[in-house]
Amino acid sequence: MIDFRYHLVSIVAVFLALTVGLVLGTTMLQDPLLNTLQSETADLRGQSEELRAERDSSDRLNEGADRLADAVGDDVLEDRLRDVGLVVIGAPGADEDMVASLEERAEAAGADVQGRVSLEDAFVDDGGATFVDELALQVSLTPEDLTGGPYDKAGVELGRALAVGLDEETETPEAPEEGASEGPREEDVEESARPSDEDDSKGAEAVLAAFEEGGLISVRGNPARSADALLVVAPAGAPEGESEAANTLLTGFTTALSETVGPTVLAGGTEAAGEGGLIARALAEEAPYSTVDVAGRPTGDVVTVLALAGALEGTRGAYGIGEGVSGFLPEPLPGPIASEDPEDPEADASSGEQDEARRSASGEEE
Repeated sequence: MIDFRYHLVSIVAVFLALTVGLVLGTTMLQDPLLNTLQSETADLRGQSEELRAERDSSDRLNEGADRLADAVGDDVLEDRLRDVGLVVIGAPGADEDMVASLEERAEAAGADVQGRVSLEDAFVDDGGATFVDELALQVSLTPEDLTGGPYDKAGVELGRALAVGLDEETETPEAPEEGASEGPREEDVEESARPSDEDDSKGAEAVLAAFEEGGLISVRGNPARSADALLVVAPAGAPEGESEAANTLLTGFTTALSETVGPTVLAGGTEAAGEGGLIARALAEEAPYSTVDVAGRPTGDVVTVLALAGALEGTRGAYGIGEGVSGFLPEPLPGPIASEDPEDPEADASSGEQDEARRSASGEEE
């Protein structure tokens, strides 16, 4: 029969064996284990220091590039957007400083920044598609011709309200054929019988006002019937929540805008080209407008204006550093827009070619 003393001796033996094992293990393995850990730690520390040095070098290089862009940017961009009517579209969450910086850089290139249309959060809210669809149909002069989803329709109607040009009813009649009666002279036509540019503009303003009163957009300046080109600014910051659904809506909306107005550039920071970003979605869907994923710093703002100038010449590209870009900036660089003033010594024969390129990019016919 096993007694208490036997149990006590057994327990003591077990603990003694464990103690002896620990002592032997620590004394025999201590040096090799510590040496291995110390070596790996030293390697990691060295790699960390190398990465830190590379980061510091990259930061200094980027800072230098931005200082260079600030110093020579205006000269590089001079007249690239001469007399171009530009309207800026801010997506929900677009950084105000980025928008203001891009507007300033475009103005330095000669653009006439006519105004800004900021899309409110309600524009892409869940459950708001029905209201967007009904509003687009309500403000349209030809609702039966609208196709696609709610945001495609909204893009078409807002594009019509922003685009430079007159409706079909207000276009200049074709010249009469030779030998045909010329009819009454223009000066004999009563002013009240002519289509009014002012009335057309008021109609466009009414469309913008309807979307603004509906809480979908906010408007600054006078963008109605003033856009030769559009600059759309993507949301700032990392995508969150329902961003994938919102990006799908915004991509379709921007496509409809570009097909209605013409030259369009979607610009944003590097995060917009990352997974779930608006620019990444636009590239995945091969959207028919240019993109820039380095906006928000002087170098990127210069690239954005060059992308706009290229779009006016009919060139489409994806610029920046993200996946799927065609290059950091347009190649070859777009040239300046020649003056249309015959007394301007800078005016030359290239102005006609530039006008033709701009008409082609805008989808207009001669």
